[in-house]
Amino acid sequence: MPKPLIGLVCEVNQDGLHPYHRVSDKYARAVVDAMGAVPVLIPALVDAGGTLNLDAEALLPHLHGVLLPGGYSNVEPHHYSQQSRAGTQHDAARDSLALALIPAAIRQGVPLLAICRGFQEMNVAYGGSLIQHVHELSQFNDHRENKTESLATQYSHSHDIFLTTGGVLQQLYGQPQAQVNSLHGQGIDRLGMGLQVEAEAPDGLVEAFTDPQAPAFNLAVQWHPEYQACDDVFYQRIFSGFASACNKRLQTQMQQVTYEQL
Repeated sequence: MPKPLIGLVCEVNQDGLHPYHRVSDKYARAVVDAMGAVPVLIPALVDAGGTLNLDAEALLPHLHGVLLPGGYSNVEPHHYSQQSRAGTQHDAARDSLALALIPAAIRQGVPLLAICRGFQEMNVAYGGSLIQHVHELSQFNDHRENKTESLATQYSHSHDIFLTTGGVLQQLYGQPQAQVNSLHGQGIDRLGMGLQVEAEAPDGLVEAFTDPQAPAFNLAVQWHPEYQACDDVFYQRIFSGFASACNKRLQTQMQQVTYEQL
């Protein structure tokens, strides 16, 4: 049987004289192991002027889902009318791809899962803004990881989240709260237009949201469910929900092809 094709948004890194389009191994593995699907990398191709040189609208009909991974860079703050602090890592090419792909995927009914940087990209794509340094605000906890620790420690459960009653996450998990890891320095300031909060941290920081008016499954989460996606029950439920929507899109497309051949 055919398997869903899941587009993974690439980041662009310089290696010597050459730019590379990359996705962290754990996202591709989660697509294969937790979803039974096929990962397809989407390069963040831009021209010399920084304009996206890839037709997102033409690509999406060939995909059954889109995953926006996390990354060490941050969305350039001019996209939400702020300025960047010196030393902040950015990836303008990925911004161009993600901010074009998100509204196109929503319009075309392509299931979408956004993680960490992807969560922040989706909020910005909907006209929202970000807190660039969450740990500097006294009302919030420090949500960053300790990078000197092992990966297993960095990605272990850090705090509880409270799930919105009747929301997508609560329906997937069946419980009012869950435990998640925490590896982010930025967070939601103003939630994008039309978005609905799906989960909050104990300090009130938004941890997940969805567009309830979109024609297909969409979910953005601030934590990293791709790590131990097959071992942590809550994380597994997230990928199962996403996979179910992607399989539904695949089956619908196959039925349309069969009908047209009659």
